[in-house]
Amino acid sequence: MVHAYLGLGSNVGDRVAQLEEAIRLLNEADNVTVSQRSSIYETEPVGYVDQPQFLNQCVEVETSLTPHALLEVCQYIEQQLHRVRTIRWGPRTLDVDILLYDDKIIKEDDLTVPHPRMLERSFVLIPLNEIAADVIEPQSQQSIQSFVEADDSVKKFKD
Repeated sequence: MVHAYLGLGSNVGDRVAQLEEAIRLLNEADNVTVSQRSSIYETEPVGYVDQPQFLNQCVEVETSLTPHALLEVCQYIEQQLHRVRTIRWGPRTLDVDILLYDDKIIKEDDLTVPHPRMLERSFVLIPLNEIAADVIEPQSQQSIQSFVEADDSVKKFKD
């Protein structure tokens, strides 16, 4: 089994219910089990800022799926929760991103792992650190915790 880490985000509708439903659907998917989940954090939007605040959470899943098959599950769950892609970084009922997939580095047109902006975003690093502090980010060979400790914006996020 592979350990993968997913970032979940929602800022439209019943945000808590959307996150809970995403986790339920992940657990219902064949060959996917949610083994850990972080706390839920309310955060300001990034990129396109004229929208409601997000709720963000990270989960660890154990899976025998390939990275692309896991991506399909994530996109299916987004569709089930009526995700509409109109504005880049815009409002959404649910966003499910593959952050890490074991120690794999994947750079393809439809999938990049580790997630390309993961280390720039406190709303990812804080919940990810909660469940994966000792996990090594494969490109830098540094722990998730080391990024949290080194990032001033993360320190402000936590205060």
